[in-house]
Amino acid sequence: MQHDGGPGDYWRIAVVEDHLLQRARTIELVNGAPGLRVAGAFETFPDFVRHYRATDRRERAHLLILDLLVERGPAVDPDVLRELIDDGLRVLVLSAMASPVLVREIVRAGVGGVVGKRDQESDILAALMAVLRREEWHTAELAGILAGDPDRPRLSDQEERALVLYASGLTLAAVAEVLGVKPDTAKGYLDRVKTKYAAAGRAVRTKVDMNREARRAGLLNAWTRRRLGLDDAGR
Repeated sequence: MQHDGGPGDYWRIAVVEDHLLQRARTIELVNGAPGLRVAGAFETFPDFVRHYRATDRRERAHLLILDLLVERGPAVDPDVLRELIDDGLRVLVLSAMASPVLVREIVRAGVGGVVGKRDQESDILAALMAVLRREEWHTAELAGILAGDPDRPRLSDQEERALVLYASGLTLAAVAEVLGVKPDTAKGYLDRVKTKYAAAGRAVRTKVDMNREARRAGLLNAWTRRRLGLDDAGR
């Protein structure tokens, strides 16, 4: 298996989890999977950050499994997390997701996936491998949290479908084809998306802007595409 973070036969996985038994089980789960090994386990996010920054780049973790620590210990700072992600760290959130506000901020920071502690362990491992491949993995529970984002404009189903398709890279003509409408109608959906985001103080003028906002809202993932009936639209 070729790893883009450095040499070796394993993906290096770090774990941040303040609950001792949960941390031990997460370590056991990762170490029991082929091609993975735990390179460090930490009680708090600041503990991990100090370790990460003090470690040679060639030895740093490829991926962090992160508990948001919303009830015990210091919370995760989304700005610091964003810096680490920009530096190349992949992040999978494994959390009870008790704080919708924090979850939204963490998603906007650019994490690759979010799973709940009530999810099946097979799903957790599948999510981990997806994020290592730089794919996205979000659960229905997360989608429900994001849907309640007070800062996110309320879009109709067709407007949201058009946003997801266009932000995914499709041309206007292709968006219209997938939606089964005329190009002028598809353009109208996108124009209304732009108007609604502008009214919310979040201007989206280009496809890049739409991609950014769709990612912040957690819309560019397989679960959302299935919910919107777009799983056969993969262009």
